[in-house]
Amino acid sequence: MTSKQVKPLAGAVRTASGAVRPLSGVRITGGLLHHWQRRNSTATIPHTIEQLRAAGNVANLSRLLEEHPAPYRGRYPFLDTDLYKTLEGLAYELGDGDPATREFFDEVVGLLERVQAEDGYLNSFFQDPASAKKPWEDLTWGHELYNLGHLIQAAVAANRRMGDDRLLRVAVRFADLVLDRFRERGVCGHPEVEMALVELFRETGERGYLAMAAAFVDRRGTGQLEHRTFSGEYFQDHVPLRELPSVTGHAVRMTYLAAGAADVFLETRDRSLLEALERLWDDMVATKLYVTGGLGSRHSDEAIGDRYELPSERAYSETCAAIAVMQWTWRMFLATGGAKYLDVFERVLYNAYAVGLSADGRAFFYDNPLQRRPDHEQRSGAEPGGEPLRRAWFGCPCCPPNIVRWMAQLADYVAAERDGAVLIATYTQARIQTSELELAMETAYPWDGDVRIAVERAPDGPYGLVLRIPGWARNVTITVNGEPCDARESGGWVTLEREWSAGDEVRLTLPMPVRAHGSHPYLDATRGAVSLARGPLVYCVEQHDSPHAPVDDLTVGVHDVVSANIERRDEAVVLRVDTSSAPPSSAELYPELPLDEALPETRVEATFVPYFLWGNRGPEAMRVWVRTPATNGKKAT
Repeated sequence: MTSKQVKPLAGAVRTASGAVRPLSGVRITGGLLHHWQRRNSTATIPHTIEQLRAAGNVANLSRLLEEHPAPYRGRYPFLDTDLYKTLEGLAYELGDGDPATREFFDEVVGLLERVQAEDGYLNSFFQDPASAKKPWEDLTWGHELYNLGHLIQAAVAANRRMGDDRLLRVAVRFADLVLDRFRERGVCGHPEVEMALVELFRETGERGYLAMAAAFVDRRGTGQLEHRTFSGEYFQDHVPLRELPSVTGHAVRMTYLAAGAADVFLETRDRSLLEALERLWDDMVATKLYVTGGLGSRHSDEAIGDRYELPSERAYSETCAAIAVMQWTWRMFLATGGAKYLDVFERVLYNAYAVGLSADGRAFFYDNPLQRRPDHEQRSGAEPGGEPLRRAWFGCPCCPPNIVRWMAQLADYVAAERDGAVLIATYTQARIQTSELELAMETAYPWDGDVRIAVERAPDGPYGLVLRIPGWARNVTITVNGEPCDARESGGWVTLEREWSAGDEVRLTLPMPVRAHGSHPYLDATRGAVSLARGPLVYCVEQHDSPHAPVDDLTVGVHDVVSANIERRDEAVVLRVDTSSAPPSSAELYPELPLDEALPETRVEATFVPYFLWGNRGPEAMRVWVRTPATNGKKAT
């Protein structure tokens, strides 16, 4: 079946050059993330394979073996990437011993081996003899290097997780062609290959791949890309990356580029790159990231807007952008060891990313607004007609297989290590192994903040267990074997260093009161409004759960929020809030402001649900941001 069997080496990112190192010896064993992974295996992956076959992605490859190929199916030249992202997810599933998708994996890998051109080129759109364009003719929109990037990531995953190097050989042939073709000049209109080439260097030791990735980062903004349809800013190509004043342009392109640049820094130690990335990341979080962790406020070019341009109902916040933000953010954590990066990582994971998938795992949001008005008609992904909320598939289906691969590799992002210590980055029920230590973590996080970590194997001598304290957490307590621990927090971490023994237990308690969040005064879209959060979860109210008043008429004060009742609905925690219903407003769109006092409001009850669960009960109005009584009966902008 395979030409080489090796023990799986690592997860999606393998580097020994950062402040901390990724830890691959993790298995998620229970809780919400485990439920998500099981749903991925049993529902999302079978659904995705079915849709890939129906949409023609597989046939686009197999037809190239025919003497007279049938026409290419699909609108875009990068549809092979949807197969590659799916294969990357399958590599994790198959590596973990689930054989259900082996047939599809082998079929697609076999096709890729057979249709790859003699010189290593591989793209089912441009290899079509009837294609209107030839290979490398359109670097701006052809996405050929973007295709290669996703091929490499799938290939590395298969080699590491399955010990199967067939796809790696295909990817290396294509990558070697790119090294020769782009040695002196050229760059892709859609970044992604930069991350992948660095990972290929890590996998093979071939420094040419690292040099090529660094060159692609450095060439942006130097006039090597033709700008069509959109300006250079859309492509992050109007100035060099190190000179960018702020994250800008197409959100997925921007964050894939930044993630790739972070990988280049990790292996080259080019401080100018890290300094630029830290500045860009800090500015993004301070001025351009939604409260859910979503990125991208413009539909017209799937782009990041100006600072504080964060409309709720027109939030684009693409699911792929959420994944790309997490990829960048994780690499910044590896580079610096900073806990602030993990705070954002989990905010994106549980909100902007998780909302992209339906509760049954078979429907997807492309864009993720923070508000839905009662009369809203536009479909997700700007698709014509069909499902009004999440959809089974898209004409540009980049998000569904991206969800598949990210869900499959969640265990990669639970823990990290440095010499003499293991760091817990994400709290979930899991088993964690290093060469010296074995831990069993039990928790119902993110529904509950009680975390118990049992030591099952310990090294001789002192060893550090480093616990992340989320930025939202207050009044945290830690005990070791039932005794209070007086270790102090530093930079979002608490380090417990001691001689451990099998049977030791650490208990971390993260209280989870309901929080009220406002927004910066420059953020006009949510001025005079409040959002609700508990732990890492952002909440919203759907019309289903506000039977006594339209959600647009609800007002919520800070005291209403902090006194909310916490209840269980199925497995989720929901918030029952005593709110107010504003009196009827003027029918005029722009009434003259009255001088008299506002009419009294009526008290009503509404239930807020985790944002990632909205839209599973039919198309009704929804709001993350609810106006406050301070607006005197006038709707927040």
